[in-house]
Amino acid sequence: MLDAGLLLIRLVIGLAFVGHGAQKLFGWFGGYGLKGTGGWFDSIGMKPGVTMALLAGLAEFVGGALFALGLLTPLAGILIAGTMVIAIVKVHGANGFWSTQNGYEYNLILLAAAIGVALTGPGRYAFDALLG
Repeated sequence: MLDAGLLLIRLVIGLAFVGHGAQKLFGWFGGYGLKGTGGWFDSIGMKPGVTMALLAGLAEFVGGALFALGLLTPLAGILIAGTMVIAIVKVHGANGFWSTQNGYEYNLILLAAAIGVALTGPGRYAFDALLG
């Protein structure tokens, strides 16, 4: 049951991050693409905005895909956690804890889940298990 639980966590979180990365990179799923996201990044002091949007989108897209697959799981966890730390510092931290006030609650939960899986391992139903 542990392995099935880890698979469920990896798939839900990983695929959500793939979607967020695709929003930034390609404008899919209601996203604004690199230009739109880059403009917003510029407006919050993350310059150059388009470059930062590209890096964030790649971290989310690649990190999420690796996390969902259970492939290079420690790296995937770092990519996901890194984007969440930046989201907390640059966007949500000043708003307090609760997500109902646009705080960092949700980002912290995702960060903890990504690091937790990276530290414990992705479980038996993962590409890492096949490779190691």
